[in-house]
Amino acid sequence: MMQNSSKIVSLILSCFSLLGFAQQNKITPKNYIAYKTPNAIVIDGDDTDAAWEKAQWTTPFVDIEGIIKPKYNTEVKMLWDDNYYYILAKMEEPHVWANLKKRDTIIFYNNDFEVFIDPDGDAQNYYELEINALNTVWDLFINKPYREKNVVLNDWNMTGLKSAVKVHGTLNNSSDTDKGWVLEIAIPWAVYQKSYGEDNVPKDNFWRVNFSRVNWQHAIVNGKYERKKDTKGKFLPEYNWVWSPQGVINMHEPEKWGYVYFSSKEIGNSDNFTIPKDEKIKWELFSLYRKQKAYHNTHKSWAKSIVDLSKESSIVEGKILKPILENYSSGYAISIKSPFSNKTFIIKEDGQFLEHSN
Repeated sequence: MMQNSSKIVSLILSCFSLLGFAQQNKITPKNYIAYKTPNAIVIDGDDTDAAWEKAQWTTPFVDIEGIIKPKYNTEVKMLWDDNYYYILAKMEEPHVWANLKKRDTIIFYNNDFEVFIDPDGDAQNYYELEINALNTVWDLFINKPYREKNVVLNDWNMTGLKSAVKVHGTLNNSSDTDKGWVLEIAIPWAVYQKSYGEDNVPKDNFWRVNFSRVNWQHAIVNGKYERKKDTKGKFLPEYNWVWSPQGVINMHEPEKWGYVYFSSKEIGNSDNFTIPKDEKIKWELFSLYRKQKAYHNTHKSWAKSIVDLSKESSIVEGKILKPILENYSSGYAISIKSPFSNKTFIIKEDGQFLEHSN
């Protein structure tokens, strides 16, 4: 009986694993149109600015894996002008608390709100911003996701960043119940410039963006909030609620982030944006990249044929793609010629993504 029970448990866990893998591969990134505001927004944590009143909320945040509905609601609005990318986050929270006050400390040890931005969508050289209810900031630059050997610049700062928090309730007061907190952010476009005089304002273009909210179960000790621990004294795991689901508990897979299109039309007008077909080719390449990593983990060498990675054809918008795998001494490159444009897309063994015109 015990042996049969173990087999049943093993089978159930295997099914959940397969479901998780299927969930990860069927998730489609969210998209949002950020309109231009004619007037600069005053960053004070107040969401009643006339421009914000006209802007649309994103869809409510979901669990990072895209499976479970979060306990508390989170929504975001976005706008932009020639100088700033504006973000407004509204978070439902009956217990607003924070105790980290030093810049560039590990802010997600408190409940926090996080912004992830990859301007050119190559899944490398991206930016992370975390802010808690005390308006304490942690900003960093990451050259590659943590799945690869990477460099994290913790001392990189978003020079000119503006942010403000407004608590609907009382911060760090365990004797009452709060409604939540609002975070307002203005990120200067200049912080993303790679060279002097570069015009990097994404007018009528899109960036890869995602937002995460970290929420901890709490305990009240001597009237103060703390992260809750289990019976062995270990902190209970945090909840990760996001705008665009990742399919896995990992924000550092930039290829899965959402699409924010920065329309040149002023707020109050309407525009259209659909995720380009070529972007879906990139998704297929990253899928093959993950399969190559899995193959290497098992066989201690890279696959030499696409068939070794997948027996199924890669199809985008009814078009059968023809990926080409080339091996070399230090790794590999997988390329796909787009049937929708004159471009060829390439991914390498370290996740570096390239494109060139045919």
